[in-house]
Formats: sequence, structure tokens, C-alpha cells
Amino acid sequence: MAKKTPIYEGKAKQLFEGPEPGTLIQHFKDDATAFNNQKKGTIRGKGVINNRISEYTMTHLAEIGVPTHFIRTLNMREQLVRAVEIIPVEVIIRNVSAGSFAQRFGMEEGKLLGIPIIEYCLKNDKLGDPFISEEHIYAFNLAEPVEIEEIRMLTLRVNDFLCGLFTGLGIRLVDLKLEFGRIYDEDGRPRIILADEISPDNCRLWDTKTDEKLDKDRFRRDLGGVEEAYQEVARRLGVLPSADVEEIDSTKKSGA
Repeated sequence: MAKKTPIYEGKAKQLFEGPEPGTLIQHFKDDATAFNNQKKGTIRGKGVINNRISEYTMTHLAEIGVPTHFIRTLNMREQLVRAVEIIPVEVIIRNVSAGSFAQRFGMEEGKLLGIPIIEYCLKNDKLGDPFISEEHIYAFNLAEPVEIEEIRMLTLRVNDFLCGLFTGLGIRLVDLKLEFGRIYDEDGRPRIILADEISPDNCRLWDTKTDEKLDKDRFRRDLGGVEEAYQEVARRLGVLPSADVEEIDSTKKSGA
């Protein structure tokens, strides 16, 4: 197998040079972080599961007309994706009060919000990904107003689709974080597309009957059962074949 050329390594994924022009290989790691990288750990088999879940969600979003960077799955931990110019703005959409949002506004966790609320963060780990306004985005030349309007529309569409998808599986989508990037047409005009991933790493997912957390909050808050929660989401989506479970279990037993 030819050695892959590394391009970038983040907290949960690695990017390598793709086999075709304008493509990258996105590799999902088992590494887990929280609180702006202050807490670090490993969730065994997370990369396998997140690869499967993100493939499923990105594919279905493309089917309803949401442009994404996903091209195809390569293996259990890797995807072929379009190379995009990432806009350094994290977009958070909230349906239910939870996490830092509940703390900032003195709200009880689990309170349904009247409408989905969109917030923006500057994508900068050194600064702790601070919250910013649209005015900051324009003043810092991070994106144009027309691009932010497109991002807002796509964010609402993604949220609406995923809320319906997860509700049908007995899961409540509490909130999610999205990232977007630019690709350029042949005439040089930029287009906005969805990038990164959609998985329990960047979605808060609660069981609709019990409010049991099925996402990375189990790692953040030392709740235990982290691997099992990720597997449960994949199981309900129907994307965790027995072969993957065996691979994950064998990895846990070997301590690799």
C-alpha cells in the first residue's frame, strides 16, 4: 500500500492527500478531547463508528440537495472527500437547552427552545473557539454576507432533516456543530458546501424516552458507557454491521 502524504491532523481526524486532484482522505481517529483540548482520552472504536454514521448522514443529506464534501467510503476508518477551503467559523444550532448554553443563560438542561438558535464560534483552538457575531465575521473577513446567508439556510435545512431522522429512531437532536467550506467552479466562483463530519462527536443526542445521553457528553462528564452509546446510535441507524462490532471489541480486548 502506498504511503499517504499527511496534510493536516486535528483532534479527531487526520487528512491525507487524495488519489485524485481536488480530493483528500479523511481518517477518523479514536482520540477524544473536551473543554478545548483540556481533557483528552480514547474512545475505542470511535473512528470506525463515526466513519459509518457520517457516511450515512452525509449521503442522505446529499439526497435532499445539501451539498457536502463526502464522496465515498474507502474503508472502515477512511473516506474520500472533496478538498475545500474551510471557513474558520463553527456553526452551532440548538434545539434544546444544554451544555454551555444552559450555563450561560441560567436555564435548566432539557428545556425546549421556542425556535432553533444559531450561534457562531471562531474556529481557533488557541483562543478557545470564542463566540462571535455576524459583524465579527464580516469585520474579520471570514466570509461574505451572501455566504453566511447560504450557511444559515443550509444549517436550518440540515437541522430540520436530522431532527426528523433521529426522532424516528427514538433520539432527540439537542444541538449540533457544523463546519462549511468553499469549493470553486470552473469560472472561479465559490460555492458553499458542508464539510467535516456528523456524528456523536459533534451532535448532542438524547434518548427520547429516558433522556439518556448517546454522545460525547458521556466522555466530557465521566458518565461511563461511552463506547456503548456511540454503538447504540450506529445500531439504531442500521450502520453497525457485526463485523465492525467484532473489530471494535477485539481492539478493546487487545488494548491496541
